[in-house]
Amino acid sequence: MLRTLCAALLALAAPGHAQVPDELAYADLNAGWRDGHTHVAGLTIRLAPGWKTYWRVPGEAGIPPVFNWSGSSIVAAVRVHFPVPKVFEQGGIRGIGYIGQVTFPLNVRTYDASAPVRLRGEIDIGVCEEVCVPVRLQVRAELPAHGSPDLALAAILEDRPESGGRLSCDLVPIADGLRLVARTTLPRLGSEETVVVETGDPQVWVSSPILQREGEQLRAEVEMVPPSGRPFALSRADVRMTVLSEGRAIEMAGCH
Repeated sequence: MLRTLCAALLALAAPGHAQVPDELAYADLNAGWRDGHTHVAGLTIRLAPGWKTYWRVPGEAGIPPVFNWSGSSIVAAVRVHFPVPKVFEQGGIRGIGYIGQVTFPLNVRTYDASAPVRLRGEIDIGVCEEVCVPVRLQVRAELPAHGSPDLALAAILEDRPESGGRLSCDLVPIADGLRLVARTTLPRLGSEETVVVETGDPQVWVSSPILQREGEQLRAEVEMVPPSGRPFALSRADVRMTVLSEGRAIEMAGCH
């Protein structure tokens, strides 16, 4: 592992008497291996004991991670894979994310398969315990044009949502956006299921789903409100629904 730059504490959204560790989070980078024009690497974020950070959809509150790789060289794109998250309660509010640490596998698409990659990234995350704090991490690493597959990182790559079946959707305009009713056939994953619906546009607010189950038939109803506060055109191909329970995640992408 290559130890990279430690976290910089940006701001504190909490009571003044709350105690916040000096080092809330830091990042390690596993340089991984090259496979043609794709370099596989792993970004590990370690948190202070008892602290949490968030999944791409943080739940009812929280800060989703934002990755900026614009300072990198000969990099066409970086795809971040999100491991299966946990669902937790904090102050009566449901959050979705990771406790203690998380490793995000990275697929770094390079313009030159034979040349090393200079990876430069800024990662903005929210970390919470009794208080919530925004943190910015910086990573800098040289990714060689070789390397052997890392078994631990390869295993983490497998810790991702499973693909589900067909998702059907009904859309109805409402005063400030759309109401979406999604249906799918899916055996119950556990005694408590959390369902997340995404639009592909992080600027569109999506309500917590109202769920109904009848055997293997799952129905989720949400309201979607864009910044304009009016009905909008939604691409069905961009709709994604994820069901979380007991360490598993089933994901259905695109609705019909």
